[in-house]
Amino acid sequence: MTVTSEATTAWKGSLTDGEGTVSLVSSGAASLAVDWKARSEGSTSTTTPEELIAAAHASCFSMALSHALTGNGTPPESVDTTASVTFQPGTGITGSHLNVNAVVPGIDAEDFARIAEDAKAGCPVSQALAGVEITLEATLA
Repeated sequence: MTVTSEATTAWKGSLTDGEGTVSLVSSGAASLAVDWKARSEGSTSTTTPEELIAAAHASCFSMALSHALTGNGTPPESVDTTASVTFQPGTGITGSHLNVNAVVPGIDAEDFARIAEDAKAGCPVSQALAGVEITLEATLA
């Protein structure tokens, strides 16, 4: 079955002085403020497209890794992933760094690292971000 997810953005004003709201339509889970200042300077109260991509990448990679570990016969107890997506004004998105910490009984560090690298490559969001550098730091807890 094919699933299509939707989000909408309502924007008012110019790039630098305007502001908008992005709404997660498919789930209705959130309506979030967006603006250029947050995107180019950072913010603790306004989201950015890159933060939304980071959320997608962290959740997709966690699912891919969990699936791969289970297929290896070593299902994880937990997988905690942070994705850090970097944006450079004038250049664009320059990379995504995945930092994962997992509790996986019965696996050694070498097998975990190999499976994590494969999950990074196979994750659909990683594939969508193929035009930027994706790095991985994988640690067993």
